[in-house]
Amino acid sequence: MIRVAAVGDIHLGPGSAGTLRPAFDTLGGCADLLLLAGDLTRHGTREEARVVAAEVAGLAVPVVAVLGNHDYQSDQPDVVTAELVAGGVHVLEGDGVMLGVRGITVGVAGTKGFGGGFAGRSATEFGEPEMKAFIRYSRTCAEGLGRALGELRAGGSTLRVALTHFSPVPDTLAGEPPEIYPFLGSYLLAEAIDGAGADLAVHGHAHLGTEHGMTAGGVRVRNVAMPVIDRAFAVYHLSPDGGGVPEGQPGSRVGT
Repeated sequence: MIRVAAVGDIHLGPGSAGTLRPAFDTLGGCADLLLLAGDLTRHGTREEARVVAAEVAGLAVPVVAVLGNHDYQSDQPDVVTAELVAGGVHVLEGDGVMLGVRGITVGVAGTKGFGGGFAGRSATEFGEPEMKAFIRYSRTCAEGLGRALGELRAGGSTLRVALTHFSPVPDTLAGEPPEIYPFLGSYLLAEAIDGAGADLAVHGHAHLGTEHGMTAGGVRVRNVAMPVIDRAFAVYHLSPDGGGVPEGQPGSRVGT
């Protein structure tokens, strides 16, 4: 059984340095890897990214991340990525990483993703150039995720996790105003996940959403935005024999 710890939307900055480290230091005893589902900073600055990097540097488990919309706010995603990589984080965007965990190969494919909405109520590549560009970007993110998952499968990974910031399903948005669903996720991400296959999908972004959901193809989806899980991280179990994903196990609360 592989134990996957995950959290998103931690929104760290200089004033919050050190707040999550005590909880993260417990990961060695309860998890095998840590996934960070975007919005790691407040405004996407180098200074904030360094705080995040220090929070996870040297942990007992590997750390894999995607960026979120907040991490793009200052138009420096490459700077944020570089600081995280310097802290030992695997930062993904349309690619994946394979990790050897307790004798099992776990593949994580990641993309920030983007909006557009869900089946029956989604935007399309029609009309103004701006609308076409919006959906093309969302499609590009989804295609990158699907390609990365496929490469992990071809590479021999036993288990595969899809890591995004935007949601692939509307289930985990329950609690958010329906009017903003198109800005919280896209069905294209779910299509990519179902098409390539995954054992678990993890996302953030929807602070008022719901933890549990599922794609049409039966892949379990978890919204791990910190305001949703209400702790420093949640832990999910993946079974190499295809036994599924039990409900999230309690993780450490902030400050404990």
